[in-house]
Amino acid sequence: MSKPMTISEKILARAAGKAFVQPGDLIMAKLDLCLGNDITAPLAIQAFYAAGGKTVFDRKRVALIPDHFTPNKDIQSAEQAKILREFAREQKLVYYWDQGECGVEHALLPEQGVVVPGDLVIGADSHTCTYGALGAFATGVGSTDLAAAMLTGQAWFKVPASIKLEFNGKLPKDVTAKDLILLAIGRLGVDGANYRALEFAGPVISALSMEGRLTMSNMAIEAGAKAGLIAPDAITKKYAEGRAQRKPRYYVSDPGAVYERTEVFDVSRAEPVVAKPHLPSNVAPVSKCRDIVLDQAVIGSCTNGRIEDLREAAKLLKGKRVSPRVRTIIIPATPAIWRQAMKEGLFEIFTAGGCIVSPPTCGPCLGGHMGILAKGERAVATTNRNFVGRMGSTESEVYLASPGVAMASAIKGRLALPEEVRGEGWRRGVKK
Repeated sequence: MSKPMTISEKILARAAGKAFVQPGDLIMAKLDLCLGNDITAPLAIQAFYAAGGKTVFDRKRVALIPDHFTPNKDIQSAEQAKILREFAREQKLVYYWDQGECGVEHALLPEQGVVVPGDLVIGADSHTCTYGALGAFATGVGSTDLAAAMLTGQAWFKVPASIKLEFNGKLPKDVTAKDLILLAIGRLGVDGANYRALEFAGPVISALSMEGRLTMSNMAIEAGAKAGLIAPDAITKKYAEGRAQRKPRYYVSDPGAVYERTEVFDVSRAEPVVAKPHLPSNVAPVSKCRDIVLDQAVIGSCTNGRIEDLREAAKLLKGKRVSPRVRTIIIPATPAIWRQAMKEGLFEIFTAGGCIVSPPTCGPCLGGHMGILAKGERAVATTNRNFVGRMGSTESEVYLASPGVAMASAIKGRLALPEEVRGEGWRRGVKK
């Protein structure tokens, strides 16, 4: 009888050609996909050539996505994108997108079926862990690691221990996947899961849409995790059907699999939260932060730029306008999401309500463009990081929140709960 393993261990064992692996093992594993963007891939391409590289190991297993500074904001970003474009053409890469076809990488690759359940993926971007929502082991690496992967199709790993995060109860109204992952990071801390694989489980996770699951896995890195996985189920299989570019492999943890520990969350009494500056772990209820006046709101990114997120924001805004003091920027994460939002009339709601609608881009999430903060300014954003200077000036502030909280706050001009905008009064006996 084989020894029990977690999802992460099963994927790594398969990729390493082993029957069994355990935490601490050093392995060399074959990769299903490696990827880079317009910030990280140019360095990888330079290292690829410096190492004597002529052709990538498999032109169907390397993906390049120029999403951080596109449309190019200046000459330097144009040069970065040009490096990707020329390398993709030279190598005849199957998975390269540009301009009108390009979207935020961690939304685009699952949507296009380029990452599939059971994959082992590395990417020269820390939020590569997003793909764990599909039941893949995906993790961020440096540019030189990407160069080696493009050459060899392999990478070495130390098998991580797994921590199970079990979410029980029933989600209250307006509490979303973004709130769940912020609550988890608030408990674990930004280094509480260093080099661990987080496994999100429990009935609350099972009930989440794929969009919600992608949000959860996206921010695993903010607790220091190597990866953040969700066991594939009927929702995963429905998402992969007709989309997956390769045959999925569906792994679940064995009964008796060993976890370093299990953290249990009862969310029945949870409420919407924000992560206050300057760490994703600095979590507080929105109801305790109502005095925070805002200058900007950003709804988008690889964390919350999907159609479900835009619908949530538009539903709150319909028939209203954002505060004249809050620049409100809506960024659909991919062209397909952009088109769907337009088809559903969401853009009409956003623009009539005083918002700016952007083409797909990472943009302000990393302080790139399309919404940079000046000294002393404060933003609420559905992005994943709020470090010092993350969205612009080192003397600005970013509050992380769900799309509903971000839009409610944009309307009110300060941090606010969705129920305030709906005029419902507040839960927990607090008056408007």
